[in-house]
Amino acid sequence: MLPWRVLGAAGVLGAAMAAATRLTGHEPDAMTGLLVLRLAALVGGLALAFLFDDPARRTTEAVPVRRPVRAGLRLTLVAPLAAVWWTAVLFLVPAAARPPAGAVTLEAAAIGVTAVALAAASVRLRSEPDPGAGAALTLLALAVAVLLLPSRWNLLVPPGDPNWAEAHRWWAGLLVAAALLCAAGLPEPLHRLRYTPRGRRTPGPGIPPAYGA
Repeated sequence: MLPWRVLGAAGVLGAAMAAATRLTGHEPDAMTGLLVLRLAALVGGLALAFLFDDPARRTTEAVPVRRPVRAGLRLTLVAPLAAVWWTAVLFLVPAAARPPAGAVTLEAAAIGVTAVALAAASVRLRSEPDPGAGAALTLLALAVAVLLLPSRWNLLVPPGDPNWAEAHRWWAGLLVAAALLCAAGLPEPLHRLRYTPRGRRTPGPGIPPAYGA
């Protein structure tokens, strides 16, 4: 089951943040619009970190449908909705305060795919049934790290800054790296446990039994 409550709450919050720029009584400036859109993208990314949460993962690992197919179905269901939501968020910000749509959409895509990649990697490496919280915290830590980067490596530059194009080349590289990490995290977990009819845990393929078992 998809985390619809988390996704819905994030969607409403991001849209409300963008809509609030029209309710201030005066025309927001470009920096305000850019800040709001970046915060909305982060909120959306935090929600996407919970995409692979599945409390029943221990039982669904044994079903005939392989994990890449199950994960792909989740992505297929959510990706179009995320695209529609982001388009709405963009147009809720007044045109005068809206930054270049392509560049800020690249930033949002990189954040979202990074969140999904972190969750997928957690499942792949640790067979974590609920990787969302850890992935969200890691994404927040990465966001703070980006804020602390030296000015010459700053990714959060405003439009018109001499480093705007260079920063978005880095955003494009981050998007590609995150997509590759996500693809690498989609196969079956490396560490899995099988359950016998008596409820005793036994090591899965490739895991040696414990000493004395």
